[in-house]
Amino acid sequence: MSSGPAPAYRRLSVDERRSQLLATSLTLFAHRPPEDVSLDDVAVAAGVSRPLVYRYFPGGKQQLYEAALRSAADELELCFAEPHTGPLTTRLARALDRYLAFVDEHDAGFTALLRGGSVVETSRTNAIVDEVRRSAADQIFVHLQTPAPGPALRMAVRTWIAAVEAASLIWLDEGKQPPLRELRDWLVDHFIAVATATAARDAEAAALVRGALAVESADGPVAALALRILPVVEGSSHLLSEGRGASGENRGT
Repeated sequence: MSSGPAPAYRRLSVDERRSQLLATSLTLFAHRPPEDVSLDDVAVAAGVSRPLVYRYFPGGKQQLYEAALRSAADELELCFAEPHTGPLTTRLARALDRYLAFVDEHDAGFTALLRGGSVVETSRTNAIVDEVRRSAADQIFVHLQTPAPGPALRMAVRTWIAAVEAASLIWLDEGKQPPLRELRDWLVDHFIAVATATAARDAEAAALVRGALAVESADGPVAALALRILPVVEGSSHLLSEGRGASGENRGT
């Protein structure tokens, strides 16, 4: 149990006090696993008494954790809210900047959130995490101007979101290396690659990718990725001449 001098109480409105307790809890959960944070820790950090924390969260630590998680989820969902102007990759990069900044700030809490295994994990907390994933996918579909995507496109976007989560966790495991900007750029490249591979097999995705490419700039990430790929595949033209017949017949091209 944490100990210390009696907190200096400051009168706040109900909404202000609740927001303060949630913000304090998020800060604690960000740097320590949820099971290692007690209500006494929250009370001391917020400068209030333990009974006051219970007054706002009578369900105790579980209720407080779920409320803090809901607050974090709301913030994560907003990461992908982006004005629908400019190239898709530019919008995606700005969304990733916000998402990765959240990961950087809430490192331990983000790890506990996505990896699970916490003693305070429940079906409700899992549902909150899944809601963030669905919201991110929905936002991307809106940017792609396809509110009702087909199965191939849904699979591609959901796979990419899973890759973003996995890369974020690995980045934390690797001591936050490479630098955030480099990680962001790699994830944008990853999206381009997944979208292009899907477009090569799916007519709906092909039409959307062509539309997105039409507004990309010559000095943007799509062009930069293409220029980096060319030296890698240089000298592989024999694959096109030898493999075109069978692959073309199988895909109806």
